[in-house]
Amino acid sequence: MRRNGVVLKLFVVTSVLILIVFSLAMLAEGLFFERFYRSSKINELERNMSEFAETFEQAQSDEREVSRLLGDFMNHNDSSTAIMNEEFGRTDINPYYLELQADGKTVTVSIPRDGMTMDDIPHGLQIGDSLVVDGIFMDEKDTVMHPVEIRRTANALPEKSLVRVTGTITDIMLPEQRSFNPLYQDTLMDNAVLDLREKAEQNRSALRKGLTVREKWTDKWSGVEYEVIIRSLSKGTNGDRYLFVMTSLQPVGEAVETLQQYFVYMAPIIVALAIVLSLFYSKMVSRPLVALSRSAARLAKLDFSAQPEIRSKDEFGDLSRDMIELSRNLDVTLKELTRANEKLQEDVEEKKRSEELRKELIANISHELKTPLGIVKGFAEGLQDGVASDKRDRYLALIVNETDRMNALIMDMLELSKFEVNAIRLQPRSVSATSLVRRVVDSFSRQLESKQLQIKITADEEEEMFVTADTRRIEQVVLNLLSNAIRHAADSSIITVSIQRSAAGKITTTIENVGSPIAEEDLSRIWDQFYRVERSRDRKSGGTGLGLAIVKHILELHESEFGARNTKQGVAFYYTLNESGETPNE
Repeated sequence: MRRNGVVLKLFVVTSVLILIVFSLAMLAEGLFFERFYRSSKINELERNMSEFAETFEQAQSDEREVSRLLGDFMNHNDSSTAIMNEEFGRTDINPYYLELQADGKTVTVSIPRDGMTMDDIPHGLQIGDSLVVDGIFMDEKDTVMHPVEIRRTANALPEKSLVRVTGTITDIMLPEQRSFNPLYQDTLMDNAVLDLREKAEQNRSALRKGLTVREKWTDKWSGVEYEVIIRSLSKGTNGDRYLFVMTSLQPVGEAVETLQQYFVYMAPIIVALAIVLSLFYSKMVSRPLVALSRSAARLAKLDFSAQPEIRSKDEFGDLSRDMIELSRNLDVTLKELTRANEKLQEDVEEKKRSEELRKELIANISHELKTPLGIVKGFAEGLQDGVASDKRDRYLALIVNETDRMNALIMDMLELSKFEVNAIRLQPRSVSATSLVRRVVDSFSRQLESKQLQIKITADEEEEMFVTADTRRIEQVVLNLLSNAIRHAADSSIITVSIQRSAAGKITTTIENVGSPIAEEDLSRIWDQFYRVERSRDRKSGGTGLGLAIVKHILELHESEFGARNTKQGVAFYYTLNESGETPNE
């Protein structure tokens, strides 16, 4: 167990609590158990005495019924009981007896308190059993016998002074569930009555008021302590009668002493069991908590790997499922935040690049417009100063030419701005790739003648190949690429336009000229606005610097794969379009 861990703390707290409860139980047993036991027994005895008094009031005229009630009371409460007269003398009612049917008459065998023990009476006697009794008849009708010997069978002749009766038991009342030697304890009532007679007058006064008298009496011979309880019964024909109950408190003391010894022997076992059970209980209860702690530690480290699920239906199970859900949500959220952060960084980089392009664009526009404006201004001032008439036409032609160049630049800038704000919407249709290129080539006849160039168109197959594209925009692409190829081509060379199937469903158009190659570091930048490979080139042989940027936007809208590469003779520009499965209607 980890120091300061929840398992150790729970183990210590549980063990201490169990030991405290056990110690309190032992202390309470030593201090209060005997008192509680005595009080409970005496209170129960008083309740039973009250019930006996109610029954006695109805049955006092029947001596046999009174005897049976008295015997039942003594057996049930394990007490020596007698009915006292108003002088506190015992009435002649014997609670224990046997009733036999012998020779056509009923003989009552009274069990004496003196001179006989429970061992002298056969065990397990029941109604219907045969019984042999040797004794002395106590009445003239020979119906009440004082027994001397009681046996199940006759084994010898009775003594000369005794009478033998053999019969069947028809009624029985013997001591049951009583302490050791109950008949002897019943004889001690006479001694208790004599010792308590000194308080007879005082007790009689209390009893007449309906109170219950409690006294303690100790047998001088054995030293056993008894509790004596006396209460008043209903007034009979012979005066007041009282119920005298005497019960031994020795079993209470013996039970307490035995219980104390039991606790002494059981204490080490209980302590050991408490420690072991506390350990298992602590581990069992804290196991899900430890698992949740480890899961929380992994979450703190942003580890969202598989979380152990606690399948119990208590609060630990609910917490585990909530943490698993939290882990999944955090994982998804962090991934989304990561993607959003990456997108934000890309946007920031794009913004920086756009800002740089904006600054470069402003610089390029300023540069591109400054020169023609200066030229226009110079020629306009010459005209204003009245130059020779033979130069006026040339000045005006130059002013118109520079104005056309500025207009072309502005138109290209407007066109490019439309692409950059996604204001261009394509109108794709099926068109012949070869026919489209031929139409554009025909518009360059004058430029081709001036540089003595030729354009050669090649295709993989004789049949025409159709592509899906916006015809006007693709013509603008081919126009810009051919214009660029013608501008940078060597004089008297051949420009090759190749149209081929490069992959399933793709048509690739390649425009290659013969001329100076482009530096490798410039190949990726030629598509930027106002970027020129040769910045010192004469303005008459250069364009606006926006043509390839416009081409790039058009091809991206067509989801085309495009680029430029150096060849052995010059430079080749290429782009792809999706092949169309339909033939256009002319």
